[in-house]
Amino acid sequence: MKPQANSNRPEKILAIKEITELVEKSDYCFVLNYGGLTVSKFATLRKELAKADSAVKVVKNAYLAKVAAEKGWEGIEAVLTGPTAMVTGAGDPAEVAKIVIEFLKKNENASVKAAQLDTATLDQDQVEALSKLPSKDVMRAMFLGTLQAPASSLVRVLAAPLQSVLYVLKAKQDKDGSAA
Repeated sequence: MKPQANSNRPEKILAIKEITELVEKSDYCFVLNYGGLTVSKFATLRKELAKADSAVKVVKNAYLAKVAAEKGWEGIEAVLTGPTAMVTGAGDPAEVAKIVIEFLKKNENASVKAAQLDTATLDQDQVEALSKLPSKDVMRAMFLGTLQAPASSLVRVLAAPLQSVLYVLKAKQDKDGSAA
């Protein structure tokens, strides 16, 4: 059965509004099953995520399903069963995925249900693949290095004949200087 939030009670409306605001301000949304985690382990996850400018929030499945439907997220309703928490924030989703996956490896009771990046819905395997990617800064550096490589090679190729001529002239000068 699909979770539904169809009440007009003010506290439910406020909860859905809060979740909507978190999702709208965020660059990503990781949906986790936090079942079996102790409060102290959950606090550890919060602390680790805070380093990456992210936060975790326990949410009701029906509320998150309503927000997902409003945002047009495809297929996320299917994973909204059991205890659910969402990780939201700004910045590099690969870095957050690394934190989440490392935490979940140490805490086998919890797992990734899905993730939402822009319009793409990722499953657990795709989130794990995302966690293995280098950070945005590293990828940018690799990209710039790739872009600069042809230019550097071109400069070396163009400079080589000039250097050869300079070496010949220097050798000629040294020969003439030693003969005098």
